[in-house]
Amino acid sequence: MTQFTEYPSFNALTEHFSRINQIHLRTHFAQNPSRCNQFSIEFNNFLFDYSKNHITQETIDLLLKFAEEIELKSLIEKMFSGEKINFTENRAVLHTALRNQSDRPVMVDGQDVMPGIKSVLDRMRTFTDKVRNGHWKGFSGKAITDIVNIGIGGSDLGPYMVTEALKPFNQDGLNIHFVSNIDGSQLTDVVEKLNQETVLFVIASKTFTTQETMTNANSAKKWLCRSMNHADIVNHFVAVSTNAEAVVEFGIDAENMFEFWDWVGGRFSLWSSIGLPIALYIGMDRFDELLDGAFQMDEHFRNVNFANNIPVIMGLLGFWYNHFFQCKSHAILPYDQHLHRFPAYLQQAEMESNGKSVNRDGQVIDYSTCPVIWGESGTNGQHAFYQLLHQGTHMIPADFILPVKPYHDLQQHHDILTANCIAQTEALMMGKTKDEVRQELESSGVDEASINHLSPHKVFKGNKPTNTILFDQLTPRNLGSLIAMYEHKITVQGCLWGINSFDQWGVELGKQLAKQVLVDIDSETMTGQHDGSTQQLIAFYKKYK
Repeated sequence: MTQFTEYPSFNALTEHFSRINQIHLRTHFAQNPSRCNQFSIEFNNFLFDYSKNHITQETIDLLLKFAEEIELKSLIEKMFSGEKINFTENRAVLHTALRNQSDRPVMVDGQDVMPGIKSVLDRMRTFTDKVRNGHWKGFSGKAITDIVNIGIGGSDLGPYMVTEALKPFNQDGLNIHFVSNIDGSQLTDVVEKLNQETVLFVIASKTFTTQETMTNANSAKKWLCRSMNHADIVNHFVAVSTNAEAVVEFGIDAENMFEFWDWVGGRFSLWSSIGLPIALYIGMDRFDELLDGAFQMDEHFRNVNFANNIPVIMGLLGFWYNHFFQCKSHAILPYDQHLHRFPAYLQQAEMESNGKSVNRDGQVIDYSTCPVIWGESGTNGQHAFYQLLHQGTHMIPADFILPVKPYHDLQQHHDILTANCIAQTEALMMGKTKDEVRQELESSGVDEASINHLSPHKVFKGNKPTNTILFDQLTPRNLGSLIAMYEHKITVQGCLWGINSFDQWGVELGKQLAKQVLVDIDSETMTGQHDGSTQQLIAFYKKYK
């Protein structure tokens, strides 16, 4: 494949960068006070303001030209049409089909997958209605009060993030819990507070062989069997899987298994039956709204010209900072406590997708790909790591995310929250010069010696890039659009870097070695198959086990 450094637009970008990289963002705004109108996009109830970035119109034009030369449009169409763009696993990438609200068929290997998707959604509706209205009973005849989702990775992070984000829509009293870690403390902490007669476990594992998930599932079954016969657990377990034989062997009725497909990547799977705990928690009507919001963003991404396309612009900006400014991390800063798991969700979505070091031809690459994704909800982060954002030695692009209307009636709280969100983007951009610091100190009556001493410590260079994403309220529909926005940004950046964003072989090696380590932990003698450090760690663990 052609290296992206060989495209004419990339060479033009390199030359352009040398001309503008020393221009302060203050200068850009001074020269063009209305640049916020030039560099912002409205979509439904969203405003995406990217004016506080190190860009001019020439930057955007060159990046758009680069996207054209790299054939981004072709990749987008291949994804939506069901071509097997995940070539290392010979799979299509069709999380977009899961929320397809149109009558368009989506073909994989000559078959339309939409009837199967709609069938599973219909089964989810029937089941969730039965649980939520109290018609699904536990073994003793009592209605379900608590749902426990047991999964890991995408089978946990997506549903967990969404149910936290949409807490205001849980109006029917069902409690939701998540167990993902093989650390027995998590399972113990969850189940010790529950009533065995009224709990329903959702076991989410495509193969029904995932070590962490199945170990937790079997321990949950043992916990239940303290109070009931093995045959009665059928009322307390359902499965999200493709392995019917293993599901039945576990003790779950095959009728209570909800299917999904190999073209659904784990980190993009919350739209599928993996989202069953979401539907149980907020109801299937609200789940449909979540799907619809994602579909609307899909249509935007697929059909809107790149200059006004939010995911495309996000992806191009990320490439711009990663390659030219050598930015190695990116902060996600939601100013809504209900979105506190959104940074963690995006850590997996982005880093598992684009944390690659070979291109699509299998050649080792000599450039940086995915930055480290991290973040925290505001304003908590302001009292933690914002010091580094403002005065540290790293340039860290950041996304500020804010719903305009809260679900509580503490309006003053939300006004303060909003003021902090907007002010932080201004402060990161503007900074504070030495002259401004001196003037501020002088007006406070500080003497000259103290001014000279304090000034260097109170200067803010500013010039730190941010995007701001505002929307009217954190509804299921808006959340669906927000998640899909970032999913498509991932696709864009993978195309720009020339990598396969849809496999995840990097998670396998540690799992393989863990099985060998476990053999040594369980045996009286060491196999001697490990390096000296690993053997020492195993021996120390066995000594104090």
